[in-house]
Amino acid sequence: MSSAEKKYKWRREDYQENTKGLLMVHTGDGKGKTTCALGLMMRAAGRGLNCCMIQFMKSRNDRYGEHASAEKLGIEVHTMGDGFTWDTKNPEQDRATARNTWSLCIEKMRSGDYDILVFDELVYVLSYKMLPVEEVLSELREVRATQPALHIVVTGRGAPPELIQAADLVTEMRDIKHPFNTGIRAQQGIEF
Repeated sequence: MSSAEKKYKWRREDYQENTKGLLMVHTGDGKGKTTCALGLMMRAAGRGLNCCMIQFMKSRNDRYGEHASAEKLGIEVHTMGDGFTWDTKNPEQDRATARNTWSLCIEKMRSGDYDILVFDELVYVLSYKMLPVEEVLSELREVRATQPALHIVVTGRGAPPELIQAADLVTEMRDIKHPFNTGIRAQQGIEF
């Protein structure tokens, strides 16, 4: 074992006993919400914490750069979506996909196996009314009461006021300037 590994050797029980789990929201119109959550998980994985990300909207048929990196770091990622559905042609399917993805979130939250859970794009699902905000908040409150050391990160544009009120930390990404607005398409390693 290297000296760095010895320095960060810890007992999960000690960590949980001395940690106040946070509900964190990354929202806003600017780029970087998922990237910020991934950075948090990278830092946590480096400390030996158990991390999992569940993606609501990104297509389960695509493989993104974060998937390869997460695998190398031992971070579990579940991509469950049908792709971004800004102008949905099948709202019933979108609601069913959101419900199935939320069921996986509940399973992971209740398992007690994780230190950090990221529910990427959940805010979109709430703002499009694919899931009721109060149902999600009720489940989050219940899990946080039974697992006080669990950190939960929620991302997406347009966080509802109820979620912002319930959160311990809210970060709003602002769009000041973006290359897409000058005709530069999404780039590998930057957007995906």
